[in-house]
Amino acid sequence: MDDNEKFMRMAINRAKEGVDKGQTPFAAVIVKNDEVIACEHNLVWENTDITAHGEIQAIRTACKKLNSIDLSGSVIYSTCEPCPMCFTAIHWARIDKIICGARIDDAASFGFNELSVSNEKMKTEGNSKVEIVSGFMCDENIELFKYWESKNNKKTY
Repeated sequence: MDDNEKFMRMAINRAKEGVDKGQTPFAAVIVKNDEVIACEHNLVWENTDITAHGEIQAIRTACKKLNSIDLSGSVIYSTCEPCPMCFTAIHWARIDKIICGARIDDAASFGFNELSVSNEKMKTEGNSKVEIVSGFMCDENIELFKYWESKNNKKTY
């Protein structure tokens, strides 16, 4: 298993933990210099905070751990293509690369109220330098949505 797969599996497992706690199937891992800086799942329902997406939670944790808002040199692994809010936070944090699994359209197909603005469009329109690798381990990440869907406590936003 290569490092990208290892870190994405970590995000997938974290998302499952979140689902088991009544959260949605989103999580993110931030890695810098081959060290995991943050591994967080979505806390929207737990915190009653619509901005508590997995990527935002991971960015908050990483910034505190590094005592900096500049996360240059890091990579974020996300179980789903980041929404426009999360992409913007990734850009502002100067994260070098996004490696994401499922796509925004996949989340929408499971009932999430997604804006259909891709990361590629955000990157182009916003002149962002972040590198984007999409569809990484996509099938495994879509399985997260199916796992979430099988739960009786599922809620969307």
